[in-house]
Amino acid sequence: MEMKPPFRKIIHVDMDAYYASVAELDHPELRGKAIAVGGNEIRGVVSAASYEARKYGVKSAMSGVLAKQKCPHLIFVKTDFARYKEISSKIRGIFYQYTNLVEPLSLDEAYLDVTENKKGNPSASLIAEEIRQKIYSETGLRASAGISINKFIAKVASDINKPNGQKTINPEEVLPFLEQLPVNKFYGVGKVTAAKMYNLGIFVGNDLKKKSLEELVKLFGKSGAHYYNIVRGIHNSKVKPNRIQKSIAAERTFIENISSEIFMIEKLEHIAAELERRMIKSETKGKTITLKIKYSDFTQQTRSKTKTTFMQSKKDFFPVVKELLFQEKLQNSVRLLGLSFANLNTVIKEPVWVQLQFEF
Repeated sequence: MEMKPPFRKIIHVDMDAYYASVAELDHPELRGKAIAVGGNEIRGVVSAASYEARKYGVKSAMSGVLAKQKCPHLIFVKTDFARYKEISSKIRGIFYQYTNLVEPLSLDEAYLDVTENKKGNPSASLIAEEIRQKIYSETGLRASAGISINKFIAKVASDINKPNGQKTINPEEVLPFLEQLPVNKFYGVGKVTAAKMYNLGIFVGNDLKKKSLEELVKLFGKSGAHYYNIVRGIHNSKVKPNRIQKSIAAERTFIENISSEIFMIEKLEHIAAELERRMIKSETKGKTITLKIKYSDFTQQTRSKTKTTFMQSKKDFFPVVKELLFQEKLQNSVRLLGLSFANLNTVIKEPVWVQLQFEF
């Protein structure tokens, strides 16, 4: 099995330090400073960090307390999702000027298939450069991009010349590139799998490529076939413009830890109301409700229940929430509670594909 033309032309656009850059855009006095979006030096978790803060080891999902220890001059700013969504909408509008095959991954990144595009431009690299320039001129924000024959390689490439850069991996460069790529950069290889590969002497793509399909399946189960293909440049996942949301959630971190279920019911009432609002706004219903509990020692627990009918209204799903809360005794005081819906009433619509071969 090997790569065969015609090759698709995929761009992965990734905004540079998006949340922090939006904060700098709205507050120019913050430019060039170490910024953490979300949390504070007492409570909460960092959602994003500016590049200046990252130099000190500050990163997303880190507690605000630890972030401040690593970077004493760190400036905390509040999240502003309404603003992030507003600018993200403008950026996606730019994408759609070039192609309808846009698959948003989040507010700040997306895949674009420009094999055929509205500009009739045969160069995906030039399209990516033009898109990045437009984003900057229309929003004041910088973006990086990766360009290649499939989503996986394009995503890896977008990280190579960050920030404010782009990298193209042409078809003839794909296999040599993958052979030198560290295995922890491969799609589907997490920390546990990477550690297992290291123990087997598999450190880069070339090491992985030496293993037969049978060996990889024996070592990694069904994922073995995926690793066998991906190191050979075979990754046929299409850009899905109708990518659906698989879950909807709402959560809250508390200023002080909570120990009583009675107080938690009050907090969950507010979280449930927000979840209901989001469900109604997205015209979504769900069957599986999950309660997320993060304890004061940062350990986390989830409790879920699936109903036979779809739910959207708080009056329908909140009794299930209370049932989940009292399902078992709490392990510790609680710093965060969250609710989410899965098994949503969404339908996947597959796009119609026509592949043509152009020069990169």
